[in-house]
Amino acid sequence: MASINVVNLTGAKVGEFQLAELFSQEINDALLWESVKQYRASLRQGTAATKTRKNVSGSGKKLWKQKGTGRARIGSIRSPLWRSGGTVHGPQPRSYEYAFPQKKLMGALRSAISAKITEGKITIVENFNVAEGKTKLYRNALNTLEAGKTTLLVESSRKLDEKLYLGSRNLKGVELVLSSEVHPYDLLRYEHAVFSVDAFEALQDTLKKFVSKRKHAEKNAGTSQEESEVA
Repeated sequence: MASINVVNLTGAKVGEFQLAELFSQEINDALLWESVKQYRASLRQGTAATKTRKNVSGSGKKLWKQKGTGRARIGSIRSPLWRSGGTVHGPQPRSYEYAFPQKKLMGALRSAISAKITEGKITIVENFNVAEGKTKLYRNALNTLEAGKTTLLVESSRKLDEKLYLGSRNLKGVELVLSSEVHPYDLLRYEHAVFSVDAFEALQDTLKKFVSKRKHAEKNAGTSQEESEVA
């Protein structure tokens, strides 16, 4: 079973973390693309709007009688056929968000972490504890860890400290997320990812439980199918 070094904020090795076998599986690029597409779609504001004939200004009175004038019939000055009239089939406010199966999301998250491990772009630290919640202290720590130009910090929701939040919020190219909220897009967007031991362990346990639950469901489905065939 593969392992990854656990270091402190000074870069010194303090232990090892055993990686689950699921991180040694093949990386699913298609699944990663789907997860990024869904995530970015949910970020769209969808506020584009055009005025229909009921929204534009102008009287609704019929301009001239229907027949006998020799001119084309017209019901309102706000007709889309006229200048300054309403727009036909223009964009209206809408949500671009759509559901993404949990099975796919967990698979994409596993692939994203596996890719970071393969590229050597992931670091597991013992904790993020510093003397004060100062930006300079965390900047020096990330420089020591060679965390790259852009860095994703992942901490466990149970261990989130105010010092970490205050010290990292003003760092350029650095974002702090919780292990329960990390998304494949976050891991792909940033050059380097720094996890605390608790955060990575919690995330790994979640993925392992989901894989076990899925295998159990598939096994039960296969057994039911065999029984139906026998019957």
